[in-house]
Amino acid sequence: MKSKLAFLAVCGCGSFAGGVVADAVFRSPGSATARPPLPPVPAQVSAEFDPQPAALSDRFQATIRKVSPAVVAVDAVKPPQSDPTAKGKPVEESGSGVMVKFPGLRGVVAITNNHVVGAAEPAKVYVTLSDGRIVQPSKIWADAESDITLLHLDDDTLPAIDLADSDRVHRGQWVLAFGSPFGLNQTVTHGIISASDRGQINLGSTIRIKEFLQTDAAINPGSSGGPLVDLDGRVVGINTAIASKSGDNSGVSFSIPANLVKRVAGQLIEKGAVTRGYLGVQLASVLDPAEALRLGLSRVSGALVEIVHPGTPAAAGGLRQGDVILKLEDVALRDENHLINLVSALPPGQKVQLLVWRDRKSQLVAVTVGEYGQKPRPR
Repeated sequence: MKSKLAFLAVCGCGSFAGGVVADAVFRSPGSATARPPLPPVPAQVSAEFDPQPAALSDRFQATIRKVSPAVVAVDAVKPPQSDPTAKGKPVEESGSGVMVKFPGLRGVVAITNNHVVGAAEPAKVYVTLSDGRIVQPSKIWADAESDITLLHLDDDTLPAIDLADSDRVHRGQWVLAFGSPFGLNQTVTHGIISASDRGQINLGSTIRIKEFLQTDAAINPGSSGGPLVDLDGRVVGINTAIASKSGDNSGVSFSIPANLVKRVAGQLIEKGAVTRGYLGVQLASVLDPAEALRLGLSRVSGALVEIVHPGTPAAAGGLRQGDVILKLEDVALRDENHLINLVSALPPGQKVQLLVWRDRKSQLVAVTVGEYGQKPRPR
């Protein structure tokens, strides 16, 4: 995985060891002294034995048995023009994926990351199943802006698992990450959901839609596109990035939520491309505390408009440079990425009310959402 994140998360752990010392009383073999019966085990001692670790281990193993057959390794040979550093040579990329079914579509779809497959043609993509068989997709759908690619495998006998409702995922929930880190197929790691709706990370110029789940489950190069699953064996996310300066796992990893995968996949399968709403503004990557106070805001929230592009819905609606967009309809905005995600999900032509902060006071601005989309590229 080629993550270009600009920060490093470091975590440490400690351990301790303890011992229990028991006294033993030895008597002469010839002694006829009767021994009193042993006292019953105190209730508090038996309560100290917690079977939960064993039960959790069993749950992990059951989940692994259910999910593993649907996990695949993905290898792609991308054309030279897909990577400016390739120097005229094809680019080989490896990652992971997971097979799911979609209503009305024959066979299964192996979901992976767009940065794994890129512009590779179906004949240059190789999917290795859990039993070692190699299959190739009959068709490829891709959305670079969300980093999602779908590989259509036209075989109804292949195993598949379900996509979960990722809106029901919460911090602290156990998850398992499957993938092929460093080419080690069918690797499983465990952790918890650390956070949701993470978008303040840099993943390159093509990826605009960022509302990641964050996890501490170990994810390393080669795990891109592998599933993050709950303990019921349902996919809650597609692993896509790590926060690291070394390129290896540091306990902060990011997955595309399953509900975003559903929305993107539905449009890709139906129309061949994803259509999104847009306003036509360039937003500041961060609204820092000093800038918020300078503008008269009491908290760091909202999206700061840096540029309003002419001839766009934003310009027509009267948005201005320096505005801070605080709400879209009745939804309070966390940051610029939150606004991008909400607007992208809106149908073109819909009129929305924006609450903006301008000249140290709030006011409403009405904007009609424009259409932004990529042209289908059949493969």
